[in-house]
Amino acid sequence: MYWVDLNSDLGESFGNYTLGMDEQVIKHVTSVNIACGWHAGDPLVMDRTIKVALREKTAIGAHPGFPDLLGFGRRNLAATPEEIKAYVQYQLGALMAFAKANRTAIQHVKAHGALYNMAAKDAKLAMALAEAIHEVDSDIILMGLANSEMISAGKEVGLKVANEVFADRAYSPDGTLVSRRLPGAVIHDADIALSRVVRMVKEGKVEAVNGQDIEIKADSICVHGDNPEAVEFTRKIRARLEQEGVEVTAVSNFIK
Repeated sequence: MYWVDLNSDLGESFGNYTLGMDEQVIKHVTSVNIACGWHAGDPLVMDRTIKVALREKTAIGAHPGFPDLLGFGRRNLAATPEEIKAYVQYQLGALMAFAKANRTAIQHVKAHGALYNMAAKDAKLAMALAEAIHEVDSDIILMGLANSEMISAGKEVGLKVANEVFADRAYSPDGTLVSRRLPGAVIHDADIALSRVVRMVKEGKVEAVNGQDIEIKADSICVHGDNPEAVEFTRKIRARLEQEGVEVTAVSNFIK
């Protein structure tokens, strides 16, 4: 039997600005990563997104990022491990308060944008992220790029970890994502992306940009919901996985 989670970044609206199609994409995913107010989101949006997730019976995750609203958390900041740890605990604590007020709990933490990419490669930053989570609640799952420093750090401190893969992104031979600045970084052919997803889940392999097969563990697949095409693609991914005999369910249901 095969299991996999589908996750999406939600709660990125703030104030008078609406980002994403949260109400549509949440119907097709099993876990959501909720922005915690620094790169996106605000207190009202955080609370409202938790309520929507509860209504749709979708697992809740915190999505902390750098304090960079203008750059949407996608710009690298020269933060120390000590600062990273404080950033993550501050944002996780905020979302945990809303979760408690709604009588629910946080399933996982997934870093956002530049923080995610930096911690995937930098062992010290990855350890700061893992320690931040473990000190707050050691039952929370750390979700990170498959086979990255984040996964290693999570295991080292004793956290449960979820290896994340991407349906529409190209991979380098070392297992990292190809930079969006490079051609071919994003896979636009839906049929190719769907076939890659099934192979990652059932065979544990993906073809890198050089044509080489690399080993990869797929506990959760990141999907997007920022436009109608992305929402439809997410629906197709779930339908294809279920056709292939894969149970699509939240990571907490199979990572113990």
